[in-house]
Amino acid sequence: MNFVHCSWLSAAIISLAGTAPVQAQYPTKPIRMVVSNSPGGSADISGRIIGQKLSEALGRPVVIDNRPGGGQNIAADVVAKSPPDGHTLLLATVAHAVNVTLYEKLSYDLQRDLAPVSLLVSTPNILVVHPSVPAKTVQELIAYAKARPDQLSFASASTGSSGHLAGELFNSMAGVRITHVPYKGGSQAVTALMGGHVLVGFPSLSAVEPQVKAGKLRGLAVTSARRFPSVPHLPTLGESGLADYASEIWYGIMVPSGTPREIISRLHAECIKLLKLPDAKEKLDAAGFASIGTTPDQFGTYIRSEIEKWARVVKMSGARPD
Repeated sequence: MNFVHCSWLSAAIISLAGTAPVQAQYPTKPIRMVVSNSPGGSADISGRIIGQKLSEALGRPVVIDNRPGGGQNIAADVVAKSPPDGHTLLLATVAHAVNVTLYEKLSYDLQRDLAPVSLLVSTPNILVVHPSVPAKTVQELIAYAKARPDQLSFASASTGSSGHLAGELFNSMAGVRITHVPYKGGSQAVTALMGGHVLVGFPSLSAVEPQVKAGKLRGLAVTSARRFPSVPHLPTLGESGLADYASEIWYGIMVPSGTPREIISRLHAECIKLLKLPDAKEKLDAAGFASIGTTPDQFGTYIRSEIEKWARVVKMSGARPD
């Protein structure tokens, strides 16, 4: 009887030892945050701000691993194939939702191979025109474009980028034909806009806010559902006559599927806390980001809605990877 009792007690202790420490011991080594863009871009900036605060909260270094290329699929594939132990994070972005439809075949499944933790921040695109364009409002630009079908063009960082699809959504909802001109990166697209080689663009707000404030480019509207704090004078496209227009660049944390729920809960809790820290919020605000913070389930629902939304735009525009 004593032997049976001791055996049962030993088994129980071993069982508890195999589950309880998962959250208590995490993390056990440096955490890698894989970013799908080059250093210096908006994704990298937000990732470094978030990574620094996560490192302070978790007591382990959070190392930014920039993996640009492949239409941002290289980074997602790296994380999808990593051990599901919470030590490899993906800074997911709207591009990953777009790529589900944009690419005929991917080496990973966004919803099957990756698990959501939290939607963290977002920033809008901004509809800008070169100063030589006489339009001062969205409606004036629509009228100007309708009088010149296929004569205007808009720049973007690449086919399938947020600036490209924001422009295609604008074409569809406004009933105009402004031709897309893809460049090899956001800086090249902005340079083309500044030089007047392309007269319209939908770059990220953070990429052109200084030029807009200096009058080197004319901002007509932001693409978000609500006005953005750093440019409160600019209306949304919804306010400008395109009801329900919304396009935002967002960033959130995802981990490999199979990551223990306890670890996801810990990461989620720390993400929500850091977004409320005054110094983190100040840095994110200065970089042009609005803090959000969602539950894992809410982020999963949002990702599904973004996949569906951009699938319609990709199919309508006929977009294909460069």
